[in-house]
Amino acid sequence: MRYILMNKNTPILTCEIDAASGAISKILENHNLEYLPVGIGTNKIFLRRNLNEWWKGRSIPASRQGLDIALTEMGIANKDELLTKSFGLSLSDQYWINPNGLLEWSKINFFDNSFSEDVGDILFGNPSGNKELDLSSPDNTSDGWLRKRWKIVSSNRCLIKGGSEPYLQEGINEAFATIILNRLGAYDYVHYDLIFDKECNPYSICQNFITSDTELVTAWQIMQIEKKDNKISEYTHLLNCSANLGIEGAQDFLDYLIAFDYLILNTDRHFGNFGAIRDVNTLKFIGFAPIYDNGTSLWHNKLEINIRPTQDFWESRPFYKSPIRQLGLVTSFKKFDLSKLHGIEQNFYGLLSRSSTITNERRDILCQGIIRRIDKFQEIIKERT
Repeated sequence: MRYILMNKNTPILTCEIDAASGAISKILENHNLEYLPVGIGTNKIFLRRNLNEWWKGRSIPASRQGLDIALTEMGIANKDELLTKSFGLSLSDQYWINPNGLLEWSKINFFDNSFSEDVGDILFGNPSGNKELDLSSPDNTSDGWLRKRWKIVSSNRCLIKGGSEPYLQEGINEAFATIILNRLGAYDYVHYDLIFDKECNPYSICQNFITSDTELVTAWQIMQIEKKDNKISEYTHLLNCSANLGIEGAQDFLDYLIAFDYLILNTDRHFGNFGAIRDVNTLKFIGFAPIYDNGTSLWHNKLEINIRPTQDFWESRPFYKSPIRQLGLVTSFKKFDLSKLHGIEQNFYGLLSRSSTITNERRDILCQGIIRRIDKFQEIIKERT
């Protein structure tokens, strides 16, 4: 079928999408290629290939919890089919596909219009009851492997995210990371709250930080704007690409992010878990996005016997697997005042105590762990300054 790839109200190109595979089979006409997603490039030889990689990456990942069961419930054979069911619309950017140019952005986008909860219900394990499904949902384009869904709460677009067995601790960690970042007060961050289902299982919830005039551009996209020189590191390459795109403050931001991730033992800060915000109308970058996605941290899947707060045998990301080596990239700790975290273990204690998945023993070990973690990091900072 013929579609026009759009960035909000701007037509980018006309293409054909194969109904069976969900792939872009042919590019028919170019319109405004400067509005393509960052990192795609405009080289005609590689354009369709790069665009297909981006389009496929827009769908729910195959690793998502419960996806196979959900697809069966929805009667969908291929997860990529969900993209066209909702015209590729997302709550992270303004890209979408317009069938033969018949639709209007103002009438179908999820920022200003309601959307179906059917997909979210099914992804969360709630059967449809054989009712006719409405598959128009931003959940069709949500990434990540943990169970998640979008809901409209008091007119706000909110993302609800679950955790992994057996502790379901990621949601608790998100809420606790919010408290840490609020205490430190040096950089903008996404505010996560903690909610519970009927069984007292924890989930994080946050409001969308992208608006109808902005888009999230991940670090991975930023790094695709030019080929990396084999002589330089990924860290230097990201700094160079950020400068070339006019994104200010890259080094200060990475200093803070790397230090924060070291403190909370974040094992999942891949290049899709941080980035920058761009104005979709002017194509100018506003700056780095608030810090988000901090749940895969704080020994979330470790047995109590394996929680060792002062040891760094865990794998960090995205620049180096060694936490100490990655911390060595930090040029300054001047915005990282650990004295502001005094007594914060009491906040962690309160959050952990609310969950049915955390035993008293685990709660106490985790709270002692964060105290010792802060002390260890303070010693490192003193050595480095």
